[in-house]
Amino acid sequence: MPGAIPQHFIDELLARTDIVDVIGRRVPLKKAGREFQACCPFHSEKTPSFTVSPTKQFYHCFGCGAHGTALGFLMEYDRLSFPEAVEELAASQGLEVPHEAAFAQGPDHRPLYEILEQAGKLYERQLRQHKDAPRAVDYLRGRGVSGEIAATYRLGYAPPGWDQLLSTLGSDDAHVRQLADAGLITEQDGKRYDRLRDRIIFPIRDTRGRIVGFGGRLLGDGKPKYLNSPETPVFHKGRELYGLYEARQADGHPKHLLVVEGYMDVVALAQFGILNAVATLGTATTSDHLEKLYRATPEVVFCFDGDRAGRDAAWKALQTALPLMRDGRQARFLFLPDGEDPDSLVRKIGAEAFAGEIASALPLSTYLFEQLSAQVDMQSIDGRARLGELARPLLERLPGGMFRDMMQQALHERIGLNAPVVSEPAAPQPRRRPPAQRPGGGIPPIRRAVALLVQCPDVATQELPGGWERMNAPGIELLSRLIDTVKAQPGISSAAIVERWEDAETRQLLARLAVLELGVLDDSAEQFRGTLLRLSQQQRRDECDALLSKSREEPLSREEKQRLTELLRATDA
Repeated sequence: MPGAIPQHFIDELLARTDIVDVIGRRVPLKKAGREFQACCPFHSEKTPSFTVSPTKQFYHCFGCGAHGTALGFLMEYDRLSFPEAVEELAASQGLEVPHEAAFAQGPDHRPLYEILEQAGKLYERQLRQHKDAPRAVDYLRGRGVSGEIAATYRLGYAPPGWDQLLSTLGSDDAHVRQLADAGLITEQDGKRYDRLRDRIIFPIRDTRGRIVGFGGRLLGDGKPKYLNSPETPVFHKGRELYGLYEARQADGHPKHLLVVEGYMDVVALAQFGILNAVATLGTATTSDHLEKLYRATPEVVFCFDGDRAGRDAAWKALQTALPLMRDGRQARFLFLPDGEDPDSLVRKIGAEAFAGEIASALPLSTYLFEQLSAQVDMQSIDGRARLGELARPLLERLPGGMFRDMMQQALHERIGLNAPVVSEPAAPQPRRRPPAQRPGGGIPPIRRAVALLVQCPDVATQELPGGWERMNAPGIELLSRLIDTVKAQPGISSAAIVERWEDAETRQLLARLAVLELGVLDDSAEQFRGTLLRLSQQQRRDECDALLSKSREEPLSREEKQRLTELLRATDA
């Protein structure tokens, strides 16, 4: 992004967007009274508990708790970043997203993306037209790659010359600098030349489909056989995954993603109809890789060679995955027969059998305990105690939740200890709306005031009682800022109120309060005013108690005595 998106544009965009239309294009909705319902797209259920409110411009699932605005839905369902979600909504409304000059956003990398795209197109043309291209075409055909798959992955060819790319795209000093910044050319002893030569080219695309780098497989003799683009402002090997964009294009919400080692493994599996494979770029799987994968799928299957190196790589991947295994995420491990890689194995056994291999991959829990158990004598007490010592630090790296509890329980069962008591959650049934509550019933006043304000912003446009602002209590500052926001922008929607908060924690809180059941809200303005009056009364009581307590310890000043008298009269009244 060349700059920040102005807040007023986001407010206007949300005001013009109908969340029912946005979600209805992706999830079949049915009218249910004043709202719309569907089976939740974020968890499995048979009875609809996913509700979309056209008045609040909010969605909420009473089963899994998912909630948010139209922007939040696009980010969760379409796996978009916030700027991408804004761009998507704006395009649907026929609006152009304005950008403010914002140094915090960093430099504009569009020229790098443009030069990388030009390079990608040049490599593609070379594969079809260059005099030496038949060598590359023969290699790909020999690996069983069809023209359709080559086009899907935008495969290309870099001829053997030293300056094919440089002479074609480096028309002036500015373009030469861009080629260098994008990692496409290199310089040695004062001479510039193409980094990738005599290689099959594999464009590496980010989640938006932009080329950020290239991988090249050498056709002739020499080393290295595979060469990636260097680190650049737009390409980081520890973050990007080859084939992820293509996998998402084939299935926007894949059941699982298969992590393999190389470009050709991804391409070969795609040739056999297995379109959910991705590859790390010559580096071990990082936490950034996994976070990106889990934004696209709930389950990651690691595929490794069955040799010692493959087992070592798998154990490193497991250790990287542990802190990220929040409830709902899964990881499994597939080990191939000796001497096989995904490319060779799928050719040997076919797509159906290979899919069966994936289905039988070891769950993380099984793999972890099998690996550790193999290092001890499970027949002896000493050995089982040793297993506990080995496993405990690993399990402590898991985030809190049901999966960690169950892993602890499984460890205790394996070593023969009584399992710790684990709180068992209720059966996963959709939560229904609680019965309508009388105003103020069961909900703390500050929380209720904020919820009323978020759900019915107009309640802040009336004349409001004062005094509550002096309370020293969590939420008072937020309530005050919300009132100021609504007064400054009459007519602002609930969705816009939530989305304007930069702090993610506050935004999540407001999103939850936007769907909090408050009972009948026909008199929402009076309820809000009444809630503030109760807060003001509480503030006076608190201040009175504080002054009375102080008077027992030391004499009060004249001003404090006068204030205490006022408070006591107000309390009596």
